[in-house]
Amino acid sequence: MPFSQLFGNLSLWASLPPFLLSYLFYSMFDKSDPEGLVTDTQVILKEYDFIVIGSGSSGAVVASRLSEISNWKVLLLEAGGEQPMLADVPGTAAVLQRSKVDWNYKTEPQSDACLAFRGNRCNWPRGKVIGGTSVLNYMVYARGNKRDYDEWAALGNDGWSYDEVLPYFIKSEDNRNPYLAANKQYHGTGGYLTVQEPPFKTPLVTAFVEGGVEMGFDNVDFNAAQQIGQTKGNSY
Repeated sequence: MPFSQLFGNLSLWASLPPFLLSYLFYSMFDKSDPEGLVTDTQVILKEYDFIVIGSGSSGAVVASRLSEISNWKVLLLEAGGEQPMLADVPGTAAVLQRSKVDWNYKTEPQSDACLAFRGNRCNWPRGKVIGGTSVLNYMVYARGNKRDYDEWAALGNDGWSYDEVLPYFIKSEDNRNPYLAANKQYHGTGGYLTVQEPPFKTPLVTAFVEGGVEMGFDNVDFNAAQQIGQTKGNSY
C-alpha cells in the first residue's frame, strides 16, 4: 500500500506533537496484534484449586505464580475488561479516573479533609480493569501506612500486621535506587518487582524537595519507617 494512502497528508502528521504521534502509531500497529492482550477463558471448569478475585497488582501476580504449578487449576476473576491504550502512559492516569475503568468510589464525609468537595467527600479511584488500580495510580510505588495493616490484624485478620507483611514487601522488590536498597530493614533487591525513581525528573522536583527541607520538612523514604514528609517518588 502506498505511504500516502496509508498515512495521508504527511505535513499533517509532521505537525503533531511527538507524544501524540507516537500514541497514534502505537494504537494502529501494536494494539492490532492480539497476542499481548488478555482474553476471557471460553471454558469454565466445575472446580478449581484456586480462585483469585481481582486482577490488580497483587491478584495478577498471585494467579501467575500459582499457575506455574502445571497440575493446579487456577481461575482469575476480574469485574472489568482489558485496559485501554491510554493506560500504557502513566501520566494519563487522571483521564482514566472517573471513567468506566474506575469503580467511582467516594470517601465517607470528612471533617478535616475533602473540604472543597461537595459533601466533603473525595473521589477514591479504584481500578475496575485488568491491572486494577495500577492502571490509575501513575505507577507510584507506595506500600501503605503501617497503622492500616495493624488495624487489619486487630480486626482478626491474622498474619496481616505490618511487621508480618514487611518481609514479603522486601522479598518482592528489586530496588534500583542504591541509597534505598542499602536499607535492608525495609528494602530488597533481586525480586520480581522493579522499583526505582523515574529516569526523567524535572528540575522542579529537586527544587521542591530541597525547598521543603529548608522550611523544616523531612526528606523521607515513604516506604520505610516514616511517611510524614516529602521525597522524590518511586515507580514500579
